Amino acid sequence: MKKYIGFILVLFTLLSCKNTNKKKQETLIKTEYQEITNKDYELIKPTENAKKVLVLFPGFPHNAGDTKREFTILTYAKENKIAVIYMNYNQKLWLEENEKIALAEQLQSILKENKLPSNDVYIGGYSSGGNVSLLIGSFLSQNNHFKLVPKGVFIIDSPIDLVALYKSSKKNLKRNFSKVSITESTWIIKNFENQLGNLEDEYLKYQRLASYTSETSNIDNLKGLKNTKIRLYTEPDTLWWKKNRMADYDQLNSYYIKSLSEDLRKLGFKRVEYISTENMGYRANGERHPHSWSIIDKKEIINWIME
Repeated sequence: MKKYIGFILVLFTLLSCKNTNKKKQETLIKTEYQEITNKDYELIKPTENAKKVLVLFPGFPHNAGDTKREFTILTYAKENKIAVIYMNYNQKLWLEENEKIALAEQLQSILKENKLPSNDVYIGGYSSGGNVSLLIGSFLSQNNHFKLVPKGVFIIDSPIDLVALYKSSKKNLKRNFSKVSITESTWIIKNFENQLGNLEDEYLKYQRLASYTSETSNIDNLKGLKNTKIRLYTEPDTLWWKKNRMADYDQLNSYYIKSLSEDLRKLGFKRVEYISTENMGYRANGERHPHSWSIIDKKEIINWIME
């Protein structure tokens, strides 16, 4: 009888070990990821069965590598089998119609080529990348033939109002404070006037291309997002901006992002969240800057994506 009991115990132990090993193997398979890099994007995806897709657009001079460094979301994405596409698409504060079509086709192609789900996609961007996220997100939602309707869109301290950005840049040049501010404002004025014309003469063109124009509450380019989850992140550190750029509150991206959130709600957008943070803006090198990817709580936005 003792031998029989001993045999049962040994058998039970072996089966337990086998099941444990099987679970370990399954866990290893679940956490196995593939990395694909080319000139247009960097993709990190589960080797099989990605649950969702997160598309990230960088700020104006940045690329995929900069986004990976500044926004360390990958660990949390992997825990939830989310594929992450780091786009190299940058240097855009607005999108012409042909650019929207080309970008939509590119995103569609990336998903198809890499066998990623097109029915559970989230799009987000930092600074000018947020402008791109809003514009392409709305465009995709209004053009179902691309078969890619984003479930959610988010921005990080984006300069969404082109009219306000032009006027603020003019104000900065008159003030003549901060080398960074002067350099950036000079570039904005030069490029806006070269590509769009003088604001006084071409106001309607600025409004037509912008994500939002606060003076007229114009959101024509965002209509497709009415039923989409939207998050608007910003850190309105007025003291930092006054000290480092001598900027007034109504010159900050935060001012217009808050205004956009209010106008969207007035117009029946029920899934909009305005998220104002405090002392979260730091660059990867430790530099304090409210205009940074880091104002996003990474665990929390993953929960938002997984809802």
